[in-house]
Formats: sequence, C-alpha cells, structure tokens
Amino acid sequence: MARSDWKRPALTPLADGMKRIRLTIAYDGSLFNGWQCQTNGVGVQDVLNRHLGGIYGVEVSVQGSGRTDSGVHALGQVCHYDVPVDASSIGDDRVAKALNASLPNSIRVLASEGVDGSFHARFTTMAREYWYFVKDRDGALPFDFSHVGLYDRLPSLDLLQSYAGLLQGTHDFTTFACARDASGSMVRDIYESYWSLQNDMYMRPVYRYTVVGNAFLYHQVRSMVGTMMCYALRGRSVEEFARILEAKDRSLAMTTAPAAGLYLSRVSYDSDEYMWFEEDTDGKG
Repeated sequence: MARSDWKRPALTPLADGMKRIRLTIAYDGSLFNGWQCQTNGVGVQDVLNRHLGGIYGVEVSVQGSGRTDSGVHALGQVCHYDVPVDASSIGDDRVAKALNASLPNSIRVLASEGVDGSFHARFTTMAREYWYFVKDRDGALPFDFSHVGLYDRLPSLDLLQSYAGLLQGTHDFTTFACARDASGSMVRDIYESYWSLQNDMYMRPVYRYTVVGNAFLYHQVRSMVGTMMCYALRGRSVEEFARILEAKDRSLAMTTAPAAGLYLSRVSYDSDEYMWFEEDTDGKG
C-alpha cells in the first residue's frame, strides 16, 4: 500500500503562544483499563493528563500514537500535548524527571522533548512495533500471569516462523480483525513478522513474536498470535494457515491471545526506515 493511500488528515498548525512536547513512556497495562481516558475505569491517558495539569497549572490533554487495550503494556508508547509557552519554567527535556517524581511506578516517562507542529504522535507515525511473549503454563512464575501469554506448551518454533512469514507484506487482514473494528479498509502493510526463542530475566525460555506494520486493526496482533499458536499446537500445515489468511473470513480465526502478553515496543517516525517496502512495487517487502 502506498503511503499516499494512508489518508491521514492535514496537520493543524500550533496556535500562537503554544508549544508542543513529545513524551516516550512505558507502562504496566495490567493496572489500567487501556490507554484511553475511561468513564468506567482508569486509563493511562487519564493519569498523564492529571499529573501534567499539576505541573503546568492548566488543563492538559495528551494524544497518543494509538490506543492499547486493557491489560496491554507499552515499552515505547509516544504521545504529545500542547501547552502555553509560559505555563511552566521547567525545561522541556526536564518534564520527564518532574513527571516520574509524581507518577505511580506503573507509568515511567522515558524521555521528553520539545517538538514543532510538524510532529503529531498519531498522524506522523511511520511504523508501530509490537512484541508478544509466550510461555509454557507449567513453567510460569508468579510474575508471569499478567505479563505473558500462557499456553499448555510451547509448539514448534519452525512452524510458528513459517506462519509468521506469510503475514509479512500487504494483505487484507479481515480474517484477523475483530467484529467491532470500524476501519474503512482491512488492508495493512506488515514490514516484519517473525518468532524468536529468548530467555526472560530469570533465564527461563520464552517465545517472542515481533511484528511491525504501518498500522493494525482492532485486536489484529492478538488474533494472529492466538491463531498461530492454536495451529502450531495442533500441527496444522503452513498451507492451511495461508488459506485462512486468503479467505478473509473472521470465523476462521482461532482464539484471540490474552492481552497480558502484548507490548507496544516501539513507534517509528523515521520516513526512511521502511522506505524499502514503499519502493517494492509488489508491496511484499
């Protein structure tokens, strides 16, 4: 899919007397009802707005690169907000330290910096990278239950890798879209899609699925992971997996993987990083 087909809105110039601050943050999603402000729970956005309001003495509304669902974590979420230039004497690069002094430990600001109006956390994003972690349920530690997707056993990594390779490229991902997805198009570009075997911080084996794309449908990553895991545990062929992708039929997807294992690991604003995909006329990478 050509970038010219992304249909993103034109950016609104910064108002006179205003400045824009970009934040890179990490959070433990198991303690929040998702990223977005909530009426029936607490979203990460709610907490950031409140603490930023305390720093600047004015109402602040952060805009994120995208939403994460309840229970989904972030290692590199990006957001921005606009405030009057004279709202605080704290330097833009010092906002991170000021926020971390008051925020709960479940949210950490990794960096803060001033940016101009050509940056928008959502509408200038070039790629989003997600990680999904999978472990054997019998070997789970107490710390894993809200931070890893747990399955009865770890299936063949080679088989998972074969499925993942089919997802790379430009596809209609209707099969892996949630019925509540309101996107006008189910076509997405997947730049990277692969599994790897790693050790966690306790030196125990864990599978990690890495997927990078221009954007994702509602529950797409969790649906792809859940289906790949179910297929691999049953020893289903790569040809069978290819058929369900090509069928564009939501009823063919298997169980959606638990939110606990999913992390928004990185958001890229580098227009050159995946230019090779744009230049590939197939859209297959």
